[in-house]
Parts: sequence; structure tokens; C-alpha cells
Amino acid sequence: MKKFIIIQATLISFCVNAQEPLTISNQRHKIAGDILVVALPTLTLSSTFIWGDGQKGAYQFTKVLATTVALSYALKFTINKERPNGENNYSFPSAHTSVAFASAGFLQKRYGWEYGIPAYAIAGYVGYTRIKANKHDGWDVLAGAVIGTGMSYLFTKPFNKDKKFQMVSGFVENTPTLGFTYKF
Repeated sequence: MKKFIIIQATLISFCVNAQEPLTISNQRHKIAGDILVVALPTLTLSSTFIWGDGQKGAYQFTKVLATTVALSYALKFTINKERPNGENNYSFPSAHTSVAFASAGFLQKRYGWEYGIPAYAIAGYVGYTRIKANKHDGWDVLAGAVIGTGMSYLFTKPFNKDKKFQMVSGFVENTPTLGFTYKF
């Protein structure tokens, strides 16, 4: 077991030393961004069940997330922009940022600005962590933010659980009708 741990530590040390080392502060930002890019979509999906939104909200968020990830990686493999740290050629756009902004955009569009503002602040911090970790530049992060927000606006409809006043239309004996309903 000790040999296995020593081999792992050696491999990790080699991988870390192959790139430009990050300061302790930048390393902490990187770790925080890596955690938040998983936590934000998880909390977003959970919110659809917490607020009684059910399958419609979960389905909409799944579409948002799937198209965001697909578009981000399609662009990464097509554009082949080198990362600032020279690690590989998959810098543009920042997928971490696009996923974070997709989650924030969904929360804002579906449930309102009172949830969107804190979510956008967290998403902005995720983008900041990608720059501090020397994985992306500002253009990569901006493109990720545009992609994530765009996909959320494309596939998300506002949720109104307490919709009491509603306009309805239909036909009564082949006559088009327009009316209003109010739920007590």
C-alpha cells in the first residue's frame, strides 16, 4: 500500500511540476472553481424539485446543460486555442464558465432575479477562478458566459407556481372564445 501511495505522489508531483506552479492563493481559487462548477448545476437541478417545479423544470435544465456542454466542447475541439499555461489546445471557450452561467441563467429566467443575482455572482467567480488558475484568458471566459447564458435563455421558460390570474382561449360550439380565469 505504501508503494502505491508513493507512486501516486510521484506521478502527481511530476504532473504538477510539468506546468507552471500556481501560488497557494491561485490554487485555492482553482479548487473552489472546480467545486462550484459541480455544486451550482447540482443545486440548480435540485431547485426544480424543491420548488415543486417537477419534471418540466428538470427537463428544461437538462436541455440547457446538455446543449451548453455539447457546444462548448464542439468549439474546443474545432478552434484548438492553446491554454495560457500551455497544457493543451482546448482553451476556447471555458466549459467551467459556460456550465456555471447556464445554471445561473436557468435560475434567473425560471425563478427570477432574486435567485439569479447570487447565481450569476457565483458563476462570475467560477470564470474568475479559471483565469487565476491560468487555464483561460478573458475571451475564453466571456465566450463561456455567453454560451451558458444563451442556452439557458433559449430553453428556459419562467415558472409561476402561484399563477392565479390567467388568460385562456378556445372554442365553444365552434365559436372562438377568449376569457380569463382566476383561481381562489
